[in-house]
Amino acid sequence: MQTDERLCLALWFPFLACERMQATMEPISDRSPEAGAPEPLALVARVGNALRLAAVDMLAVKQGLTTGMTLADARARCPTLVTRPADPVADAQALDRLLEAMRHFTPMVALDAPDGLILDISGCGHLFGGPKALAQQARAMAGYASRHAFGPNAMAARALARHGGGDVAALPVAALELDDGALAALRRAGLRSIGDLSQRPMGMIAARFGEQAVTRLRQILGEAPSPIAPRRPSAPIRAEARFPEPIARTEDVMDVIEDLLNQAARQMEARKLGGRRFVIRLLRSDGARQGLAIETGQPVRDPAVVLRLLRERIDTMADPLDPGFGFDAMLLAVPRVDPLAERQQAMDGEAQVAEDGIVALVDRLGIRLGPDNVRRLQPCDRHLPEGAQRLIPATQSRQQPWPTAQDRPPRPLLLFDPPQPVAVIAGVPDGPPQRFRWRDRLHEVRLAEGPERIAAEWWRRRDGHQPGGAGKTRDYYRIEDSDGRRYWMFRHGLFGEETDIVWYLHGLFA
Repeated sequence: MQTDERLCLALWFPFLACERMQATMEPISDRSPEAGAPEPLALVARVGNALRLAAVDMLAVKQGLTTGMTLADARARCPTLVTRPADPVADAQALDRLLEAMRHFTPMVALDAPDGLILDISGCGHLFGGPKALAQQARAMAGYASRHAFGPNAMAARALARHGGGDVAALPVAALELDDGALAALRRAGLRSIGDLSQRPMGMIAARFGEQAVTRLRQILGEAPSPIAPRRPSAPIRAEARFPEPIARTEDVMDVIEDLLNQAARQMEARKLGGRRFVIRLLRSDGARQGLAIETGQPVRDPAVVLRLLRERIDTMADPLDPGFGFDAMLLAVPRVDPLAERQQAMDGEAQVAEDGIVALVDRLGIRLGPDNVRRLQPCDRHLPEGAQRLIPATQSRQQPWPTAQDRPPRPLLLFDPPQPVAVIAGVPDGPPQRFRWRDRLHEVRLAEGPERIAAEWWRRRDGHQPGGAGKTRDYYRIEDSDGRRYWMFRHGLFGEETDIVWYLHGLFA
């Protein structure tokens, strides 16, 4: 049954950041297989000169941990606490994905950052079996632990979801979300609930506790508007052509596709976007449909580039285009786009031509060999050298600068995964090697530079904060043997702290 009354649904995901991290994080490196009991998790961020908890999961809350607590205090209270660095950007992206999913229920969805959504479900509840059934379906679709509440306006629904209860008057004054000084003043005056505060004159409240207290109170009570700002989905980039008479020649088809690409290019240029995936639908006069799809390693909107890749795709098809009695319509869609601003051309243009040539080569190889068979390295925010990059399909990578460190010694292009053990003879226990044996061959060291000390990733280990639980430290050396070959090797462990010291060869310099 439809109703003209406004109804808002607030969804609150109190553990969104930690649950997102749990879905992506690797297992704790030193956890035994039989230790299957879950452990508290907290995300840590640096605030000033201290590490503080930016988010905690449900187990951490049960241990008495709260956001804002220093990491040292949290470790003292919960020694088994697992920590990971906070990633607000990834959390915002996860919330954006939830917003897009909630469009299944209503187009009026707004962010309630950093961990909530507001849905205006006025007139939508009957489509899903009622408001309560809609809320249950929305929570199930989200897949995160959540709380929800209904309200006649956005502020009331939000306050009920975050502070509990079914009656606005019974909400604590903390639901107004004022600063700590104003909340303390309200409690000193004996005003502990919204109902207590609503019985006082608004002028007195404004004079003693500020205009913001009156505004928030009136919004929660529905006496003042509390609009939401729903995010409107951007119009898809697409173009189509329909013909009075079917066309069958391949060249005619390519001419029409080129015209559609020009139309799509104008749309993308107006939005400063470039396409990463282009899909062509060919509709035959007998009702059959055929499709072409290509992906590019970098955003493009040049019709000539896309047309060349489409020709490559057609040439590699096992079943070429069959026009039958002809095509009477063609559709072009660009479902995946990335920002693409205008580029300043260099004076000579040689560097830009070389870069464009590499991008074109990667795209052509992806068309011929398959997108998953052409890969490139992408930098990762990891401390150890073997984890500082990963291979991903070239069509899925995004343009980002490779991180560089001005004060870091050079590293080799070729790394062994895993590092290869070597037998080393050193002049002193903690000194550089004088000779080493690798692959049954003895190498005399002529030059050695180092050490470059790299500590273990203690924050990824369950007992990393405990003495001796961080893992072994690495001392890297750049070695040149008597034949002029250069190596990158490290001593795994420190003398005086570990008894089992092993040397590894990690890479080769060109």
